[in-house]
Amino acid sequence: MDLSEIPTENLVKEVQRRLECLNKPEKRLILIGPPGSGKGTQSPMIKNDNCLCHLATGDMLRAAVAAKTPLGMEAKKAMEAGALVSDEIVVGLIEENVKRPECRTGFVLDGFPRTVVQAQKLEEMLNKKGESIDKVLNFAVPDQLLVDRIVGRWVHPASGRSYHEKFAPPKVAGVDDVTGEPLVKRKDDNAETLKSRLSAFHAQTAPVIAYYKDKVVTIKADKPQAEVAAQVRKALD
Repeated sequence: MDLSEIPTENLVKEVQRRLECLNKPEKRLILIGPPGSGKGTQSPMIKNDNCLCHLATGDMLRAAVAAKTPLGMEAKKAMEAGALVSDEIVVGLIEENVKRPECRTGFVLDGFPRTVVQAQKLEEMLNKKGESIDKVLNFAVPDQLLVDRIVGRWVHPASGRSYHEKFAPPKVAGVDDVTGEPLVKRKDDNAETLKSRLSAFHAQTAPVIAYYKDKVVTIKADKPQAEVAAQVRKALD
């Protein structure tokens, strides 16, 4: 990248941010929450405020497969065979990713662990490095509100912009505000599918929350975004 193309003000801000990051304490965090709980909205703020890297298992898998790393090739083989990618591969990917410079002061882990066995394997890997998970943020939202949030969602496929017929409607019903193109409803955005996913989520992750009980902070994620962000900041102070 040619730095001469970047405004000086932006460069100065980035240098200041990096200097501030040098004094930030290390943090290793897990975000737990059902679909639609707002983890994706809050994770960039958590990452930036605490100078952490964001580790999403899906992104790591796709990157490893694209880069044809040994773990990526193993994962690709499993996926092509229609099998689940093993816990060992995912923990291996996390171990590789936490060596990146941007993960020097820690990470936000999203989408893993989903089971107690995965949590144990993650802790074993971290313990070998003399590290451990510091906090687990549990984004709690009543199931019925999640159903309302998801079932009313409409998406602009090309950009990923999302709307909600009740909470954030488009200016003109059924069309994207920016392009005027039609909005679509995702196949899985229906009450029956979501209730099934929520049932599986609760069955799998309730034991994970119990496993980390001394490190769990419950975030009331049914509040407005600013209130949720304030709860998160308080939990991480």
